[in-house]
Amino acid sequence: MSFTILSDDAVKSVLHALDKDDVLALQQTLADSLHVYSNDDDTNGCDSSYQLPRQSLRQKDGRTTLFMPACSNDNVGIKVVTLSAGDSSSAAGHSRGSSTPSSKDAPSLAQSLSQSLSSASMSSSPSPSSPADAPPDIEYNIKGRASIQYGASNNKTAATTPRGALTLFDSTGLMRALINAEEITAFRTALASTMLFKKRQNVHDVTIFGAGKQAYWHARLALILRGDDIHHLNIVNRSFDGAQRMIESLFRRDDGPVARHPIHQPKLAIITPHHPEYQRLLKQTLRQSAAIFCTVPSEEPLFPPAVLTSTEGRRRGRYISAVGSYKPHMVELHPDILRQAVAPDHGNHHHKHARQGGAVIVDSIEACMREAGEVIQAGLSGREVVELGELVMLKRDAEMRKRESEEQEGSGSGGKFLHHKRTKSQSYDDGLTDWLERGNVVYKSVGIGLMDIVVGAQLVDIADSRNIGVQIQDF
Repeated sequence: MSFTILSDDAVKSVLHALDKDDVLALQQTLADSLHVYSNDDDTNGCDSSYQLPRQSLRQKDGRTTLFMPACSNDNVGIKVVTLSAGDSSSAAGHSRGSSTPSSKDAPSLAQSLSQSLSSASMSSSPSPSSPADAPPDIEYNIKGRASIQYGASNNKTAATTPRGALTLFDSTGLMRALINAEEITAFRTALASTMLFKKRQNVHDVTIFGAGKQAYWHARLALILRGDDIHHLNIVNRSFDGAQRMIESLFRRDDGPVARHPIHQPKLAIITPHHPEYQRLLKQTLRQSAAIFCTVPSEEPLFPPAVLTSTEGRRRGRYISAVGSYKPHMVELHPDILRQAVAPDHGNHHHKHARQGGAVIVDSIEACMREAGEVIQAGLSGREVVELGELVMLKRDAEMRKRESEEQEGSGSGGKFLHHKRTKSQSYDDGLTDWLERGNVVYKSVGIGLMDIVVGAQLVDIADSRNIGVQIQDF
């Protein structure tokens, strides 16, 4: 067995060459592992009993180093990453600054809302706007809960770029690989986040908060999986230039020795908080969105909850994924959005509402109850969250039962008893499928080490098969 070293460039080469079949295969492997993690099977190395909680070390300069040990059925490993202040373009600060933005940071209304950007060349002639044109800050006070402000300050949004490495061993302790962790962390998060997205009936309008690596890979995987169905891709970011750089990178084709897999380019729009009509544009864009990906390490909600929780906001079913915040004091979604997601759906509404599932989907109940600010501040209990691994398999089982039922009905077998049994289970299966494919679905992830081990091992196998990276025999 060889020992493989994948630099950051090597990891990017592997990831950018992936086509839809490759991504689906990776998602299948990850889904199987997450299912074992969620369903207590101590005969499998992915079981939660074999996973350790991540540990953090705060250095004297304020940086935080995370240690994430984990194991799968075939590998043991640890990811060590240090979080430091990153490029400001990677975070979306959704507030008004105290200084007048530059012309590049304040695009015109037409540019902010509906400018179609060419992957070959993107030009703009923005007109500066004064902070005096900005709507006042909006403050939300929740009785008996934490006081949360929206749009008050950029200073509380701390962009972080994880730097470090993932080390993999086989089950006997032999070193299998050393992988630069910068790109793989964002990729594996987006890989899990788009598992449910790929099955959504409507993905015409997709909105992404942020323009860093997480935002990049959510956009790329969404376009690989459902590109022809996505008509509009909206990027909401503090910096217009940062969002533009991400879009240029997203549709670049000549990058490195390994050819990039081409992706569909929908109509593109960049929205920045420097625009005097930002609040209106944001509300309009979110109301039209079928999927919203939040990738910002923010300490305050990215938008007012009423945009989605009001009667008008609830008419459309949406898939909402929040992966940027990872500490108890950090939130991207206002807690009211999560509280509404877990509220019982009685179906007796005077107005048309999209179906609610009665639960928030998470990557790990234990980790999110301990670290996810949205879950903690919403006051959710363990009975109001469900793990992605459990839900993916429930949906898969429901689809299998539906196929079997259709086959039996086609053959005329089964009798009245089996028909009654199928009708009862079919009602549950149809409700689950309808919620996941058309209803309001909220997914929250803080990341678990198992994801790194499973996805990392698969990428090493792909790299070896395509002769990418450095292979050392008999290490």
